[in-house]
Amino acid sequence: MSTAEPIAIGGTKGEVVLSARNVAKSYGSVHALKGVNFDIHRGQVTTLFGENGAGKSTLMRILSGVTPPTSGAIVLDGAPVVFSSANEARERGISIIHQELSLAPNLSVRDNIFMGREIQTATGVDFAREDEITRALMEELEEDIDPATPVEELRLGQQQIVEIARALSVKSRILIMDEPTSALSASEVEVLFKVIRDLTSRGVSIVYISHHLEEALQITDHAVVLRDGTMTASAERRDIDLEWIVRNMVGENFDLGSPPSGYAFGPVALAIRDASVTLPSGVDVVDRLSLEVRAGEIVCIYGLMGAGRTELLEAVAGRVQLSGGDVRLHGEDVSRLSIGERIGAGLVLVPEDRQRDGLVQTMSVGENLSLASIKAFTRRFFTSRRIEDELVNASIRSVTVKTSGGAAAIGSLSGGNQQKVVIGKMLATHPSVVLLDEPSRGIDIGAKAEVFKLLAERARDGIAVVFSTSEVGECLSIAHRIIVMSRGRITAEFGSDVTKERIMAASGEAVAH
Repeated sequence: MSTAEPIAIGGTKGEVVLSARNVAKSYGSVHALKGVNFDIHRGQVTTLFGENGAGKSTLMRILSGVTPPTSGAIVLDGAPVVFSSANEARERGISIIHQELSLAPNLSVRDNIFMGREIQTATGVDFAREDEITRALMEELEEDIDPATPVEELRLGQQQIVEIARALSVKSRILIMDEPTSALSASEVEVLFKVIRDLTSRGVSIVYISHHLEEALQITDHAVVLRDGTMTASAERRDIDLEWIVRNMVGENFDLGSPPSGYAFGPVALAIRDASVTLPSGVDVVDRLSLEVRAGEIVCIYGLMGAGRTELLEAVAGRVQLSGGDVRLHGEDVSRLSIGERIGAGLVLVPEDRQRDGLVQTMSVGENLSLASIKAFTRRFFTSRRIEDELVNASIRSVTVKTSGGAAAIGSLSGGNQQKVVIGKMLATHPSVVLLDEPSRGIDIGAKAEVFKLLAERARDGIAVVFSTSEVGECLSIAHRIIVMSRGRITAEFGSDVTKERIMAASGEAVAH
């Protein structure tokens, strides 16, 4: 779909176009789905809620032809169908935007969008036409991205836009969106929702999966909740609210915790002084920013996309070079140390993109957990398997990773458990300061609560914790102090008793009344 080539789909709005009937899926003794019934309606948004491991992605992989069901049937336009591949499902008009990006970073935006289905002419690929369609898609998504730009040069949110554009370009009549906004700014989410409503007005059916519950409520027409492989609830938008979703997802309504108390903060563990980060274009994305964090304190940095949160944390961790100022760890200047040297000194970062920067997909759970602590079990030129296994098993217990063991493939874990592995890997180095960039990206409310509980426990142990977020609700969870950033500077500082409205106002975000 593009502005140049609009699509229109016939049929009656609201009628069921695709159904799962008593669909079950088993992997050995593990039952991922247990007889699920699920309907997708023409020209409407069906939102699928559930914790990591509830079976959402498994169901979507079955509906999009990626994997067959163990039992049950898929019904398309009233007739049973069997898809042998995702390509076959795509030919019938069913496409999926996967949660984890599947782009080729070394290829251009245009080449990623048309990969495997290039526009051919008698003389070869019609790059001019592909450019034209790519520009139309970017215009529709309100992103000023040149089709020739290599994907690896784009920030994470822009890469997600490219993933969305690729799915839109197929002109599907059923479009499954698995966490499409996990790396998008508020303005980009607003644009995506406009595109979704434009698609549904043309008869396109949308399945929308998101852990951003309040955000998802804005776009949904029907809501379905999965829990432990079964459907626990289904309702129209007018009959649901946030409490209904959480209650049916996790069995109880709970918050994300509160700031740990009952102990005194220690001395200043991290001091950032007049820090600046300058892009090659000369723009200061972090502009003479100063911040101190004490041992045992949890500080939340809130800001909209582009506020400079990520650049600040990456500069403190050594991934990005400071153009001015310095970083001090327990009074010692670490600004000239490498990433590895800063980790050795006790300063670690859990990055925003766990798939690209936090995990090695070809390694096991245990290998990922022990990767940053290799010196702890290396003796001269040899590694001690016993010491490594002890470290891995201790980390699995410490961060409560749900896995069959250290030998399990990292890809076999849910998003929440993969995030715990990234956090566990860094905690295994025994840091004194932990930085986390959007630690809850792409994980459900239950896993989010577990991660925040883990951070609160580490703060009680005397670790200084700094986490960034673009979700204002997360600021009011475990943070002792909330720092608001906008355009590379601190615009406000609050205690834990601040309101959402004051935080949003300080970031320059419009507050709805």
